[in-house]
Amino acid sequence: MQMQVEFWQLVLLLVAFLGGCIAAFKWFMSLFQSHMDKAFEAMGKRLDGIEETNKEEAKQWQRVERELMELKAHLPDQYVRREDYIRGQTILENKIDKVAVQIENIQLRNQLRQQ
Repeated sequence: MQMQVEFWQLVLLLVAFLGGCIAAFKWFMSLFQSHMDKAFEAMGKRLDGIEETNKEEAKQWQRVERELMELKAHLPDQYVRREDYIRGQTILENKIDKVAVQIENIQLRNQLRQQ
């Protein structure tokens, strides 16, 4: 049994095959494109979420910095260094000692006058 294929039938068969291949390729590319669109959309949503988180975190850092600046501003009013306290205490004790010496001198002078 012999089969004869004419040239125009062969060309038509080749064009049909190429058309089918091109159609299948376009279909696969549309599937790939829709998958990529979904992936990029999901990534965009994640990036938006990350951006919102970064904004909130920046606000928190600004709050912390503001509180730290307020602490730095109020700290000298509320805090006395140990050395400053000791120096102030020493000055007060010296003044009290001078007053005590003066009282003793006055008492001794009164005793000498009474004798």
